[in-house]
Amino acid sequence: MLAIEPVRLRMLQSLRSTELAFAAILLFGLLGMTARNATDPDLWWHLRTGQLIVESGHVPHYDPFSFTRAGHAWISHEWLSEVVFYELWKHGGFAALIVFSAIITTAGFMLLYLRCRAKAYWAAAATALAALAASPSWGVRPQMFTFTLASLLLWLVERGENRPKLLFWIPPLFLIWLNLHAGFALGPALLFAYGLGLLWENATGSAAWTEARPKLLRIFALLAACLALVPFNPSGTQLYRYPFHTLRSTGMRSFISEWFSPDFHQLLYRPFLLLWLLVFIALAISRARPKGRTIFPLLLTGLASVDAVRHIPIFILVALPVIVAAIPVGSESLPNFNWRNKRFRLRPLFNAVVIILIVVFAVVKWVVVVDNETAREAELFPQTAAASLKSSDVKSSDGSGRLFDYYDWGGYAIWKLYPEYRVFVDGRADLYGDDLLRQALKTTLNLRTGWREVLDHWQIEVVIVPPSCALAQGLLLDPGWRAVFSDPKADIFVRSQPAGQNRDISTAVTQESAPLLGQKSEIMFPRSVPNLRN
Repeated sequence: MLAIEPVRLRMLQSLRSTELAFAAILLFGLLGMTARNATDPDLWWHLRTGQLIVESGHVPHYDPFSFTRAGHAWISHEWLSEVVFYELWKHGGFAALIVFSAIITTAGFMLLYLRCRAKAYWAAAATALAALAASPSWGVRPQMFTFTLASLLLWLVERGENRPKLLFWIPPLFLIWLNLHAGFALGPALLFAYGLGLLWENATGSAAWTEARPKLLRIFALLAACLALVPFNPSGTQLYRYPFHTLRSTGMRSFISEWFSPDFHQLLYRPFLLLWLLVFIALAISRARPKGRTIFPLLLTGLASVDAVRHIPIFILVALPVIVAAIPVGSESLPNFNWRNKRFRLRPLFNAVVIILIVVFAVVKWVVVVDNETAREAELFPQTAAASLKSSDVKSSDGSGRLFDYYDWGGYAIWKLYPEYRVFVDGRADLYGDDLLRQALKTTLNLRTGWREVLDHWQIEVVIVPPSCALAQGLLLDPGWRAVFSDPKADIFVRSQPAGQNRDISTAVTQESAPLLGQKSEIMFPRSVPNLRN
C-alpha cells in the first residue's frame, strides 16, 4: 500500500501539470487568435474623444464633432475606455492598442474556462470553440470591456454561492464598468435573471426556502446597489435611460449590421449555430434537472443573441458551462494514466514543447497584425483622400467645413480632419437619431427622392464617398458639384454653385436614371454597415 501511494501521487501531479499545460496552451492560443487590427470604424472617434478629455480635463456633454448635431446633448458613456485607448495610442501606438485588446478579450475567455475547469480538458476545447463563435465581435473596441467584465461578474456570482465575501467585489466592479461602456446594463439584467431563477427553484420545490432565502437577499441587494451606482458617471442619471434608448432605435436596427440577427447562411456564424445545438443536446442528455438560476440567464441571453449579433459573446458566457457540465466525467479519470508507460513520463516534455510553439504563434501573430496595420487602414478607410482633404489645395468654397461622409468613414474623418471639418454622421448612431441616419444612409447615398434637398438643406460643401456609391455617380453628372480628388478608394466633391441654384434638367440624376450609370436601381450601396461598431 505504501508503495502504491507514491505512484498515485506522481500520477496526480502529472495530471495537474497536464491540466496546467492545457490552460497555458489555451491562454497563448487565445492571445494570438484575438489579435485584430485596430480598424473598427468607431475607434477613430473614440481616440479623438479620449484626446479631447485628456487635453481639456473634462468629459464633453455636447457634440463637438458634427455640424448636424453641434451643441446637442451627447452622453459620452464610453469616456473611460476612450481615455484608456488614447493613452495607449499616445505612448505605444496601434501596437499597444492591438496587444491590450487581445489581453482583455483573452481574460474574458480564461474566466469562462475557470468556470468550467472541473472538466479541464473538455473545458479547454469548448472554450476554444466558444472563442471562434464569438470572433465576429473581436476587435479594438470598448465592447470588449463589457465582455470581460460580464465574464468576471458571472464568475463572482457562481463562486459567491459558497464564498459570499466574493460578492462584495461586484459593486466596485460595476462602478468601473458603467464608466467604460453602456453594456453595463447587462450586469443588472444578469443579476435579475439569476434572482428570478432562484425564485423559480423555490416555487417549483427544487430548493427549500431556507436555502434560497439568503442567496436571494444577497442577489437582490447587489442588484439594488448596482442600480444605485449608475448616476456615478459624468452624465449622471441620464445613463439610466441610455440603454433603453439604444434598444428602441429603429434606425440602428435597420442600418447597422451588428444589430441584425445572425445569418446562419454565413460561415462566420456556423460555430455559434453549433453552440446552440450543443446547448439543446446538453439540456436533453443532462441527468440532473437544470436549475432555474441557469435556465433564466440562458433564456435571456439566448433570445438576445438571436435578436442581435452583438449579444452573441454574452450568450456564450452563459451557455458554455451548461454544455461542459453535460459531458461525462469518466473520460478524465485516473485509470487512463499508466505511470510506468515511457510515453506518459515524457508527457511533461511534450507539453513544454507545445506551449513554446503556442507562445511563438502568439508573438508572431502580434507582429504580423501590427506590421499590417497601415495596409489595413488604407484598405478600409480613405487614407489618401483624407490627407488630400487636410491639405490646403482642397477646401470648400466658403471654408465652412461641412462634410458629407460615408457612415463607416465618419469616425475616421473626425480623427483625421477635425476641427477643420465636421461630419454629417459617424458611428454615434444614438446621437443622430433615426431620421438623420435615414437621410444619410438611405436617401442621399442611394440617390432616393430628395437626396439633393438633403445636401442643400444642410448646406453641405464637401462630399467624400466611395467611387462605387450612387451618390458619387450622381455628383459626377451634377453641374453644381466638381470632383477635386479621385482614387480607387474615395472620391471628393466640392460645390461649384451655391446650394439650391437651378440646374440644367438634363443633368438631374434620380434613382430612376441610376441604371444609366451602370448601377442597380434599387439599393445602390449596402443597406447595412459592414463593420461592427460599439
